[in-house]
Amino acid sequence: MKDKKVVIITGAAGGIGSATAARFAEENYRLVLSDIAEDPLNALVEELKNRYDAECLPIPGDLAEIPYLEQLVDQPLERFGQIDVLVNNAAWRTLETLRTMTLETWEKTLRVCLTAPVFLTKQVAQVMEKQEQGGVVVNLSSVMADRPSGCGPAYIAAKGALESLTAELAITYGRSGIRVVGVAPGYIDTELSNDYTDPEGENISDTLTRALTDFIPLGRGGQAREVAEAIVWLSSPQASYISGTTLTIDGGFKPNFNNYSTKRTQFPDAF
Repeated sequence: MKDKKVVIITGAAGGIGSATAARFAEENYRLVLSDIAEDPLNALVEELKNRYDAECLPIPGDLAEIPYLEQLVDQPLERFGQIDVLVNNAAWRTLETLRTMTLETWEKTLRVCLTAPVFLTKQVAQVMEKQEQGGVVVNLSSVMADRPSGCGPAYIAAKGALESLTAELAITYGRSGIRVVGVAPGYIDTELSNDYTDPEGENISDTLTRALTDFIPLGRGGQAREVAEAIVWLSSPQASYISGTTLTIDGGFKPNFNNYSTKRTQFPDAF
């Protein structure tokens, strides 16, 4: 069974998760796919089997439930006998400020976005150490960890902590040949970026997207496939000396001081 590598991907049923699953399938990995949405997860499995003849192990469940994490480790070991890569991609959040956020929402967000990836990493790393062949953990952060919006306090706290823990865990497991790296996407066109509403419940995602892309030097949002390419590369031998750091994938958004409408007001012929 060891002729093919095995990757676990959480939040696999859509967006960056499904794009990442497809890219690993192209690289002939065996896929362990986790998501709380069982029907979309099963649909993805069928698609990957039909397109790539991929060997998939879907394990639907809720990352907020800690016993589920054990299934994500035990079942792949029983089926494939090894784990080579873990992609902590799943997220959960609400769109609100701290003025209205409840303790329940805060704790659920941190449990899914921070506690689950950390303790899943702990369990997977134990397996990788026993295998004595190294391994890779990829944590999905967000540029919002450094560029907060004001309407996602728990999500932003979790992503900032996850970036710090990426460095911490790279130090913890590095001598076992385990690399821990992060990926911080900016605006990526997925389902999670198209659910913004105003107080009346009207979807205002298009308006917000136009305002946001006015800050992006490349002038567009990213595609899930573009993030997936980075994740697969970071998991490969080509990135064998990269650990303890987070790669930003945002089209140049993070360092930009002002939007292009403002730039053109001052320098109409330059931008």
